[in-house]
Amino acid sequence: MSKNAILLMLLSTLSFAVVNALIKTLGHLPAFEKVFFRCLVSLVISIGYLRKIKVNLLGNNRRYLLLRGLAGSIALTLFFIVIERIPLASAVTIQYLSPIFTAIFGLYMLREKVSVPQWVFFLISFLGVVIMKGFDHRIDNFSLGLGILSACLSGIAYNCIRKCKDTDHPVVIVLYFPLVATPLLSLFIYLFHFGPFAGEFPMKVWETPQGWDWTVLLIIGLFTQLAQVSMTKALHLDNAAPVTNMKYLGSVFALMIGFFFFNESFQIMALLGIATVLLGVLLNVTYKEKVKKTP
Repeated sequence: MSKNAILLMLLSTLSFAVVNALIKTLGHLPAFEKVFFRCLVSLVISIGYLRKIKVNLLGNNRRYLLLRGLAGSIALTLFFIVIERIPLASAVTIQYLSPIFTAIFGLYMLREKVSVPQWVFFLISFLGVVIMKGFDHRIDNFSLGLGILSACLSGIAYNCIRKCKDTDHPVVIVLYFPLVATPLLSLFIYLFHFGPFAGEFPMKVWETPQGWDWTVLLIIGLFTQLAQVSMTKALHLDNAAPVTNMKYLGSVFALMIGFFFFNESFQIMALLGIATVLLGVLLNVTYKEKVKKTP
């Protein structure tokens, strides 16, 4: 396994941990707004970099790049909503169900097979979710549903990234996320806050940032860009399975951040649920790697 790939994935995981923590500190701002500013910063940085190195902004595999942008945008918005509603470690762990959906959608998008042991590992992960939900009253059904839907859409986005791995520059793949999300969210915020449907959406859509909020939003955008580029480059450098394992340290980071900064604690059984989810995911990733190496 490439040392550079490991370091890049660790950098990505740490950067995402910082972003998740900052998102939770801005709980007074709507998730849609936070995604908008995060994407706006990423859009400016990505376009500036690609122009500097003279790479075509629109890329080559545009069908999957657009799908990656759309699925990723919705997934991120849902994830931000979930972070606001339940403990950070629980939100991050539910999001880590995405490799299961990556494998399932890979059946159709990449013509990959899912073996019987993998289905067993998937069941282990979902059993972990059931344990988490059963022993942590802070996880309501609505938040759990949004989290699983976010992981599902992330699985689609990851398959799109893999489809574009050999056809497009890593930063072009990153660019399509804000390239799709920024105009869509701009329209959404206008319609449901400033425009003809103002106040009709069941959730708050916009609140003008004040003072320190602007700095935090900028930092979120910068760290997200660093995390996205680092992850995409890591997946380009090495086999996805062993490198991807590194990102599950994010649950450990989330537990620590939640405990020290947000006064979040967990019962033993809830922690067991988190561990069970990660166990199923890691068994699946490790099994896939073993199968690939078998002649």
